[in-house]
Amino acid sequence: MTGTVFDIGYQSYTGQREGRSRSRRAVYKDGIRASLGTGRGGRAKILPWVFISVLAAVGLIMALVAGAVNRFVGQGMADQLNLPTHSDYNGIASIIMFVFAALVGPELLCRDRRDGVINLYLVRPLTGSDYIAARWAAFLTVVTAAAWLPQLILFIGLWLSAPVPMDYLGAHWLDIPRFLAAGFAMAAYATTLALLTASFTSRRAYASVFLVGLFLISTPFTIGLAMEIGGTAGRWISMFNLSNIPVHVNDVIFGDVSEITEEAPAGELPAWVRVAWWFGWTVVPGLVLWARYRRLTP
Repeated sequence: MTGTVFDIGYQSYTGQREGRSRSRRAVYKDGIRASLGTGRGGRAKILPWVFISVLAAVGLIMALVAGAVNRFVGQGMADQLNLPTHSDYNGIASIIMFVFAALVGPELLCRDRRDGVINLYLVRPLTGSDYIAARWAAFLTVVTAAAWLPQLILFIGLWLSAPVPMDYLGAHWLDIPRFLAAGFAMAAYATTLALLTASFTSRRAYASVFLVGLFLISTPFTIGLAMEIGGTAGRWISMFNLSNIPVHVNDVIFGDVSEITEEAPAGELPAWVRVAWWFGWTVVPGLVLWARYRRLTP
C-alpha cells in the first residue's frame, strides 16, 4: 500500500496577534459601513444618505434665510423676527433623526442575527459585550455626525453672512459646545432605542415599523391626555412624548425653549428632572441591550 503526500502550502500565522482590540475595531468599522451602505449596492446607500442630505438641507435653508434677513433687512432682525436658531434646529429635525435611527439602526443587528453571522464573530476572541459595544459606538458615531453636520452648516452660514463676522463669532461662539452637546444627547438616545428594539427581532422591517410607530403614536396621545388632565400629572404624562425627551435636554443646554416644546407641559418641570428623564431613557435601555448580548455564545 502506497500513499502520496501533497504540500499545498499551509503555513502557520507568524504576524502580530492583536486580540480583542483588533476585533472590536473591525466590528466598529463594519458597523459604520453598514450604517452608510458603503461596500454594498446602490440601493443600500439610498436610505441613509437621503436622510443625511435632508438633515443637512434643513440646516442650510435655516442659514440662508436667517443670513439673508440679517444682511438685507438689518443685523439682528432674524432674532427679532424669531426665526429658527440653533436651539430650534433639534426640535425641528428630531422626528427626522428618530425615523433615520429607526430605519437604519436595525441594519447593524438584524442581518447578523438572521444570517447567523453573529456566531462567526463570537468564534474569535470577541465577547457579546464587545460586539454590542462596537455596534452601538459605530451607529452612535454616524447619528452624531448626522446631528452635528447641519448645525455646523447653520453656524458657518450665519457667521459668514454677518456684516462683521468676527463680532458674530465673539458673541455666539458658545453656541458651538451647546449644539455639540445637544446633538450628542439626541444621538445617544436615538441610537440606544433603535438598537434595543432591533435586538428583539431578526427582521429589520419589524423593528423599524415598531419604533417609528412608537414615536409617532406617543406624540398625539401624550399631548391630548396631558392637556385633558392638566396640573402636575399632565406634566408627567407629557414627559412620555418620546420624540420630545432629548429636545427638553436641548432646551436646558441652550437655556431656551424650542418651538417644538414651547407648549409642552413637561417644559414646566425643573431642568434636572428633564435631564434625569433623558438619562433614564438612555442608560436603562442601554443596560438592557448590553444584558441581552453579554452572555451570547456561538
